[in-house]
Order: sequence, then C-alpha cells, then structure tokens
Amino acid sequence: MKDNFDTSLEMLLKHEGGFVDHPKDPGGMTNLGVTKAVYEKVKGREVTEQEMRDLTAEDVGPIYKALYWDKCSCDTLPPGVDWAVFDWAVNSGPSRASKALQRAVGASPDGAIGPKTLAQVQNTQPHEIIEMMTQEREIFYRALSTFDTFGKGWLRRNNETREAALEMAVA
Repeated sequence: MKDNFDTSLEMLLKHEGGFVDHPKDPGGMTNLGVTKAVYEKVKGREVTEQEMRDLTAEDVGPIYKALYWDKCSCDTLPPGVDWAVFDWAVNSGPSRASKALQRAVGASPDGAIGPKTLAQVQNTQPHEIIEMMTQEREIFYRALSTFDTFGKGWLRRNNETREAALEMAVA
C-alpha cells in the first residue's frame, strides 16, 4: 500500500505524456498531466507557457502526492485499488474518484475517504472495487461532450488502468 506511490506515479506519467494545449481540452495547457491552473495554485502566482513546458517529473511528483494520492487516502487503500483511485483522481478530480470508490463499496458518496469508507473497502474484494470503478469511469467518459475528441484515449487509459490495477491486486 504505502509503497505504491512511486510505481503509480511512473504509470501515471506514461498516461499523461508531455506538454499539450488542445483547444477542446477544458483543462487547457497541461504538461505531465498538471494543468496550468493547478500549477499556478501550487506556485501561488501566474506561470508562463515556458514554465509549463519546462515541468519535469521531479516537479510534478510532489504535486501528485499531495493533491491526489494523499487527498484520496491512497496509502490506506489495497494495492490496485490505490492505483485505480489515483489515476482517476488525476484525470477527473479527487472528489469524483473518491465518490466512485465509495459507491463501489456501498459507502455514502461524500467525496471524503474516511474511516467508514475504509471499513467498507476492507469488506470488499479489491478486484470487485476495480471492476466497478472501471465501469463507472467508462460511463462517465461516454457522457462527456468531448468524448468524440478524446474518448478513444480515455477508454484506452481506463482499460490500461484496470489491467494494471488487477495485476497489483493479486501480486
């Protein structure tokens, strides 16, 4: 569990890729998966396009740890479930990923992973959680107005996340 952040970050960065500024992406300018808005929040000031282009894995690692991994209590989740939650948190926000986990385990979907959610997680098989979250994630993606533009990549990412999460869950 606590050892999975570095492995998960490495897999995440493969999904996220490098610098992009697609006009149809509501996230806007992004590098290594970190949006300009998030980076500005972390820095406490406006950042330039060049600063965004210059981001490294070393720059974004602590951002992912604090704003996504820790925010979703991934250190307390079973292997595989932690990765499934983390990847979706980065892609669609910690609250959406946390609520999906809560629905998957029958907890109240309030977006805050606390003792009640964690107790339910312990009472649910990791592969069941991963499968339910994968299904919900696909439904979410298909309902987005930008699915025609980005859907193929999102579905590929969702399937790759599922496969890796299931492997981690049985390791």
